[in-house]
Amino acid sequence: MPALAEVIAALEDAYPPALAESWDAVGLVCGDPAEPVTDVLICVDPVAATIDEAIETGVQLVVAHHPLLLRGVHGVPADTPKGALVHRLIRAGIALYCAHTNADSANPGVSDALAEAIGLRELRPLDPHPDGATGLGRIGELPEPEPFAEFVRRVAGALPRTEPGVLGAGDPDRLIRTVAVSGGAGDGFLGAATAAGVDAYVTADLRHHPAGEHLETGPDAPALVGLTHWASEWPWCGQASAVLRAAFAGNVNVHVSARRTDPWTIRA
Repeated sequence: MPALAEVIAALEDAYPPALAESWDAVGLVCGDPAEPVTDVLICVDPVAATIDEAIETGVQLVVAHHPLLLRGVHGVPADTPKGALVHRLIRAGIALYCAHTNADSANPGVSDALAEAIGLRELRPLDPHPDGATGLGRIGELPEPEPFAEFVRRVAGALPRTEPGVLGAGDPDRLIRTVAVSGGAGDGFLGAATAAGVDAYVTADLRHHPAGEHLETGPDAPALVGLTHWASEWPWCGQASAVLRAAFAGNVNVHVSARRTDPWTIRA
């Protein structure tokens, strides 16, 4: 069975830490690199629900997309929410590794997983790095054009259900062929999506004023599809699981979290 350090090496080969944004906190949060790993749980959020699942499943490693300790801390006492999670992980002998914006920019990465889930092909970065292959967001094409209302239903059917659901903003009859996507909060790329000339832009956490002002720029502005943050990034869990299964076939059991950690739980 591989050591934790070997599993981390496979993850960092797929999602190089050098691709992370300067403000980000990626890598090993807790755990002994020398300890063996037989089971891994992959999730979007390292929260109580997924730590419960990790303990129940008997894994030695949780791979999460979102960092647990994004901002600097001076301690992790067990009477704080995040400190309590660190203590639970250590007591259970479970390591935590986070791949955040490095997984966003990798090729393939978070937005590739979202694009592929909704059926896009011929992918390229929306906000490319100098190499042209890595970068944030993706642009792709549907196999055939379809009305915007049908496209919104396509997106909803491809992603796990959430209480807020999937929202569309645009002419229901507009034909959609080229699409930009960005897993996670992506209204900072509204201008890039418009400049790319796509028909629609799919992302999470769209805010009222930026979205409204975007649509007011004219009839050629991409139609918008709004998702919850968790749903937009959950397809990456399957992608990351494939990385580990390919690297450690037969030696590591890889589990994708089945627990919805989207914070919205009631729809009135």
